[in-house]
Amino acid sequence: MKDANFGPYHIRKWFCFYEETLANETGILADGEPVKKYVIAAAIQNPFAGKFSEDLSALIDHSPELGREFGRRINELAGDNEIVSYGKAILVGADGEYEHGNAFLTNPAADPVREALGGGKSWVPSTGKIGGPGATLDVPLAHKDALYVRSHYDSISVSFNDAPRNDEVLIVWAFATRGRLHARLGGLKAEDAKCENGLV
Repeated sequence: MKDANFGPYHIRKWFCFYEETLANETGILADGEPVKKYVIAAAIQNPFAGKFSEDLSALIDHSPELGREFGRRINELAGDNEIVSYGKAILVGADGEYEHGNAFLTNPAADPVREALGGGKSWVPSTGKIGGPGATLDVPLAHKDALYVRSHYDSISVSFNDAPRNDEVLIVWAFATRGRLHARLGGLKAEDAKCENGLV
């Protein structure tokens, strides 16, 4: 194992990305504020790389600490911009298992991020895959309090030039300040959402 520098984890690198969209793909200016999207990621050594283990608690037990750090970082990055959508993903290095990455996305890791955003009643959409440096990862986004708000189904594509290495897991969280520009596919509107049960 490499030297731990965040609880029991060895984090090699943190990443932060910001994207601001002022007009849609056909050039129509934003209907209101631009879409602001943020991505925060951490390249973490995978202690189970190259081996099988029934017990993955070593990855899960301290993941709330990671969640709190992701929460702290998104609040710092977004500043006064309110986050209304979120999503998460993992990119597992070639020597790891997809399950290793998912261990970092369970509720113990996600709940502190919700708390940092002032609450989030909806489940966090997620995805992931096995890949190496430069692989493209499409991170899904959805409304943080009402999953059926159709205008907020979105994504952001990211890639990382030097992560994950074969013995790493790249944990990725994405956030947005609003739904898609000029969303016009009907369904529940954000202003009509009750935000009580995470669905509507």
